[in-house]
Amino acid sequence: MFVLPVIPTAARAATIVAVRTWPADEYTRVTLEMDSELKAEHFTLENPDRLVVDIEGLTINTTIRDIISKVRPNDPYIDSVRVAQNRPDVVRLVMDLKQPIAPQVFTLKPIGEYKYRLVLDLYPKIAQDPLMAIMDSADTDPLAEVLEDLARNDPLPDAPVPSVPGQTLPPVARKLKPPAPAPKPAEPPPRRQSILIALDPGHGGEDPGAIGRNGTREKDIVLSIAKRLKKLIDAQPGMRAYLTRDNDYFVPLHVRVQKARRVKADLFISIHADAWIKPSARGSSVFALSQNGATSAAARWMAQRENDADLIGGVNLGSHNKQVAQVLLDLSTAAQINDSVRVGGNVLGEIGKINRLHKKTVERAGFAVLKAPDIPSILVETAFISNPEEERLLRSPSHQDKIAKAMLAGVSDYFAARPAMARRA
Repeated sequence: MFVLPVIPTAARAATIVAVRTWPADEYTRVTLEMDSELKAEHFTLENPDRLVVDIEGLTINTTIRDIISKVRPNDPYIDSVRVAQNRPDVVRLVMDLKQPIAPQVFTLKPIGEYKYRLVLDLYPKIAQDPLMAIMDSADTDPLAEVLEDLARNDPLPDAPVPSVPGQTLPPVARKLKPPAPAPKPAEPPPRRQSILIALDPGHGGEDPGAIGRNGTREKDIVLSIAKRLKKLIDAQPGMRAYLTRDNDYFVPLHVRVQKARRVKADLFISIHADAWIKPSARGSSVFALSQNGATSAAARWMAQRENDADLIGGVNLGSHNKQVAQVLLDLSTAAQINDSVRVGGNVLGEIGKINRLHKKTVERAGFAVLKAPDIPSILVETAFISNPEEERLLRSPSHQDKIAKAMLAGVSDYFAARPAMARRA
């Protein structure tokens, strides 16, 4: 009888299965998806600016080399990437940067269709101010300053005295002192800013949201609708809109809330496309926050699905004070909820004119994205992307316009019923 010796096998090297980049003005995200969890270390270098990431337990392959071609020329932060086998079990990434960054590097466990992920978030050292983004996007009007001067009753510049050939002023007139300037009228109080509406296209970047049978991604549809609605709002006198994301990148739920509060929004609208396990489900819905449980089992399920966006999109929970974030989410007031239900009812009524309603009243559940304590906030499920007919409608530019116009009508009715806010322009 022979006993074969047990020879330990070498640990199998991990494999990179996908590489993705999501460039945006606010930050660039690079995601490396792997078939097993890995450890990574990183550091930055200056003159020139570089980010160096060492990934342990990895050997170089063609997939990870794809990161070189994934960097886009218009990326605000990454100029180029180099990849090499630094040590037998360590792959090194060197990112040549266009500006100094404050990187966040973290790992995510498998969820949904994703395996283990190593996430590299490249933030600017000086964070972008959302208020400046609004100002930068403002259209210039050559008459704006003139109209503002007239509104403030500013005196016009002294007009030249017309001269008549051959005529001189009489001697007495020449000795008269010029009349004393009239006292300036009291300065009116500074004009209040326009009504500002924060539009929040759901999902984005790593998180596609729901996907229809024909491959329609929720994140693309809701961004298109939000941009159309922004254009309509900006065309209204005394109203402006601000997008929590204006491109295909992921924004954590608490950051969406923070953005709306930083720009002092008067209303927050999160835009989504519904999905259900049965393709027969259809219709539009509007949700407001609930502090006392969901109004239905479906609303509870929907809130849980939307709140899981952070797990899918990927959030570095160690990058912010979770206790402070939780306090923010617990401060929501009854007044905010009551106003949310009112504006939600207006929007739901207008959408009901162009599309079937899934529920004829505003539903309520614990959506994390609706928890700004001082801003009326609603979540609009425009239609069921899982329903083939409604998926086709959602892909239609003309139907997207109808949805945007319906939401604008509902919002306008809400502010028209509040003259004090409507006069903010």
